[in-house]
Amino acid sequence: MKSTQLTFICHARTDAQRVGRFHLMEDGLADSIEPQVVPEKGTRVLIAPELRTRQTAEGLGLVGQLDSALRDCDFGRWQGLSLKRLEQEDPIGLQQWLSDPGAAPHGGESVTQVCARVGRWLDETVQPGEWLVVTHPIVIRAALSHVLECPLTALQHIDVLPLAQVRLSRFGRWRLRIE
Repeated sequence: MKSTQLTFICHARTDAQRVGRFHLMEDGLADSIEPQVVPEKGTRVLIAPELRTRQTAEGLGLVGQLDSALRDCDFGRWQGLSLKRLEQEDPIGLQQWLSDPGAAPHGGESVTQVCARVGRWLDETVQPGEWLVVTHPIVIRAALSHVLECPLTALQHIDVLPLAQVRLSRFGRWRLRIE
Protein backbone atom coordinates (compact mmCIF):
# COMPACT_ATOMS: atom_id res chain seq x y z
CA MET A 1 0.00 0.00 0.00
CA LYS A 2 1.41 3.41 -1.02
CA SER A 3 1.10 6.36 1.35
CA THR A 4 -0.45 9.76 0.75
CA GLN A 5 1.34 13.00 1.62
CA LEU A 6 -0.96 16.01 1.51
CA THR A 7 0.17 19.57 2.19
CA PHE A 8 -2.43 22.30 2.52
CA ILE A 9 -1.22 25.85 1.88
CA CYS A 10 -3.47 28.67 3.03
CA HIS A 11 -3.90 31.56 0.62
CA ALA A 12 -1.84 34.70 1.27
CA ARG A 13 -3.22 37.64 3.26
CA THR A 14 -6.16 39.55 1.82
CA ASP A 15 -7.64 42.95 2.59
CA ALA A 16 -10.74 41.16 3.93
CA GLN A 17 -8.59 39.42 6.55
CA ARG A 18 -6.78 42.63 7.38
CA VAL A 19 -10.02 44.53 8.12
CA GLY A 20 -12.05 41.62 9.56
CA ARG A 21 -14.73 41.01 6.96
CA PHE A 22 -16.11 38.00 5.13
CA HIS A 23 -14.56 37.51 1.70
CA LEU A 24 -16.13 38.24 -1.62
CA MET A 25 -15.54 35.72 -4.41
CA GLU A 26 -13.40 38.20 -6.35
CA ASP A 27 -11.22 39.36 -3.44
CA GLY A 28 -7.56 39.31 -4.32
CA LEU A 29 -4.39 39.41 -2.25
CA ALA A 30 -3.28 42.34 -0.10
CA ASP A 31 0.43 41.54 -0.43
CA SER A 32 2.71 40.19 -3.10
CA ILE A 33 4.45 36.91 -2.39
CA GLU A 34 7.66 35.33 -3.55
CA PRO A 35 7.93 31.83 -5.03
CA GLN A 36 8.81 29.48 -2.18
CA VAL A 37 7.35 26.08 -2.91
CA VAL A 38 9.02 23.67 -5.31
CA PRO A 39 6.93 20.52 -5.62
CA GLU A 40 8.66 17.24 -6.28
CA LYS A 41 8.11 15.69 -9.68
CA GLY A 42 4.78 13.86 -9.77
CA THR A 43 3.17 16.02 -7.07
CA ARG A 44 -0.44 16.87 -7.86
CA VAL A 45 -1.29 20.53 -7.27
CA LEU A 46 -4.91 21.49 -6.64
CA ILE A 47 -6.18 25.02 -6.21
CA ALA A 48 -9.47 26.37 -4.91
CA PRO A 49 -11.24 28.38 -7.63
CA GLU A 50 -11.31 31.84 -5.99
CA LEU A 51 -9.03 34.65 -7.18
CA ARG A 52 -7.06 34.81 -3.91
CA THR A 53 -6.10 31.12 -4.08
CA ARG A 54 -5.21 31.31 -7.77
CA GLN A 55 -3.04 34.38 -7.10
CA THR A 56 -1.37 32.62 -4.17
CA ALA A 57 -0.56 29.56 -6.29
CA GLU A 58 0.82 31.79 -9.04
CA GLY A 59 2.87 33.79 -6.53
CA LEU A 60 4.31 30.59 -5.09
CA GLY A 61 5.20 29.38 -8.56
CA LEU A 62 2.64 26.57 -8.54
CA VAL A 63 0.66 25.39 -11.53
CA GLY A 64 -2.26 23.11 -10.90
CA GLN A 65 -5.86 22.17 -11.46
CA LEU A 66 -8.83 24.05 -9.99
CA ASP A 67 -11.04 21.98 -7.70
CA SER A 68 -14.41 23.38 -6.59
CA ALA A 69 -14.53 21.00 -3.59
CA LEU A 70 -11.76 23.18 -2.10
CA ARG A 71 -13.78 26.42 -2.41
CA ASP A 72 -14.34 28.76 0.49
CA CYS A 73 -17.48 28.61 2.59
CA ASP A 74 -20.49 30.26 0.94
CA PHE A 75 -21.32 33.03 3.41
CA GLY A 76 -24.51 33.95 1.59
CA ARG A 77 -25.70 37.49 2.33
CA TRP A 78 -22.77 38.04 4.75
CA GLN A 79 -20.24 38.14 1.89
CA GLY A 80 -18.27 41.37 2.11
CA LEU A 81 -19.66 42.32 5.54
CA SER A 82 -17.39 43.06 8.49
CA LEU A 83 -17.72 41.29 11.80
CA LYS A 84 -18.25 44.69 13.48
CA ARG A 85 -21.20 45.39 11.20
CA LEU A 86 -22.68 41.95 11.87
CA GLU A 87 -22.28 42.47 15.61
CA GLN A 88 -24.48 45.55 15.21
CA GLU A 89 -26.96 44.35 12.57
CA ASP A 90 -27.29 40.62 13.25
CA PRO A 91 -25.73 39.81 16.64
CA ILE A 92 -28.01 36.82 17.20
CA GLY A 93 -27.22 35.34 13.78
CA LEU A 94 -23.49 35.88 14.27
CA GLN A 95 -23.54 34.26 17.71
CA GLN A 96 -25.59 31.37 16.35
CA TRP A 97 -23.11 30.82 13.51
CA LEU A 98 -20.13 30.98 15.92
CA SER A 99 -21.64 28.50 18.39
CA ASP A 100 -23.68 26.09 16.24
CA PRO A 101 -21.83 24.36 13.35
CA GLY A 102 -25.17 23.47 11.73
CA ALA A 103 -26.39 27.07 11.62
CA ALA A 104 -26.42 29.10 8.42
CA PRO A 105 -28.17 32.35 9.37
CA HIS A 106 -26.51 34.02 6.38
CA GLY A 107 -28.39 31.79 3.95
CA GLY A 108 -25.22 30.14 2.68
CA GLU A 109 -23.26 27.09 3.74
CA SER A 110 -23.03 25.92 7.36
CA VAL A 111 -19.77 24.79 8.96
CA THR A 112 -21.28 21.29 9.06
CA GLN A 113 -21.79 21.40 5.29
CA VAL A 114 -18.23 22.63 4.67
CA CYS A 115 -16.84 19.87 6.88
CA ALA A 116 -18.90 17.21 5.11
CA ARG A 117 -17.73 18.46 1.70
CA VAL A 118 -14.07 18.49 2.75
CA GLY A 119 -14.33 15.12 4.49
CA ARG A 120 -15.80 13.54 1.33
CA TRP A 121 -13.03 15.12 -0.74
CA LEU A 122 -10.34 13.72 1.59
CA ASP A 123 -11.84 10.23 1.64
CA GLU A 124 -12.93 9.93 -2.01
CA THR A 125 -10.68 12.16 -4.14
CA VAL A 126 -7.23 12.11 -2.60
CA GLN A 127 -5.35 9.07 -3.85
CA PRO A 128 -1.89 7.82 -2.80
CA GLY A 129 1.00 10.04 -3.75
CA GLU A 130 2.16 13.61 -3.14
CA TRP A 131 -0.37 16.47 -3.09
CA LEU A 132 -0.17 20.25 -2.66
CA VAL A 133 -3.45 22.10 -2.12
CA VAL A 134 -3.87 25.88 -2.08
CA THR A 135 -7.12 26.73 -0.32
CA HIS A 136 -8.84 28.66 2.49
CA PRO A 137 -8.55 28.68 6.29
CA ILE A 138 -11.99 27.13 6.82
CA VAL A 139 -11.23 24.28 4.40
CA ILE A 140 -7.98 23.51 6.22
CA ARG A 141 -9.78 23.68 9.58
CA ALA A 142 -12.46 21.32 8.24
CA ALA A 143 -9.78 18.87 7.07
CA LEU A 144 -8.16 18.95 10.51
CA SER A 145 -11.51 18.32 12.17
CA HIS A 146 -12.10 15.34 9.89
CA VAL A 147 -8.65 13.82 10.40
CA LEU A 148 -8.62 14.36 14.17
CA GLU A 149 -12.26 13.32 14.51
CA CYS A 150 -12.94 16.26 16.80
CA PRO A 151 -16.29 17.98 17.32
CA LEU A 152 -17.14 20.62 14.73
CA THR A 153 -17.29 23.27 17.44
CA ALA A 154 -13.50 22.88 17.64
CA LEU A 155 -13.11 24.69 14.30
CA GLN A 156 -13.66 28.00 16.08
CA HIS A 157 -10.49 27.26 18.12
CA ILE A 158 -8.15 26.74 15.17
CA ASP A 159 -6.35 29.66 13.54
CA VAL A 160 -4.88 29.13 10.09
CA LEU A 161 -2.65 32.04 9.16
CA PRO A 162 -1.92 33.26 5.63
CA LEU A 163 0.55 31.00 3.82
CA ALA A 164 0.45 28.46 6.67
CA GLN A 165 1.22 24.89 5.67
CA VAL A 166 -0.56 21.94 7.24
CA ARG A 167 0.62 18.44 6.44
CA LEU A 168 -1.46 15.30 6.54
CA SER A 169 -0.46 11.77 5.69
CA ARG A 170 -2.41 8.61 5.10
CA PHE A 171 -1.25 5.05 5.31
CA GLY A 172 -4.48 3.24 6.06
CA ARG A 173 -5.88 6.22 7.98
CA TRP A 174 -5.36 9.97 8.00
CA ARG A 175 -2.87 11.51 10.42
CA LEU A 176 -1.76 15.05 11.20
CA ARG A 177 1.92 15.33 10.39
CA ILE A 178 3.90 17.89 12.38
CA GLU A 179 7.43 18.52 11.12
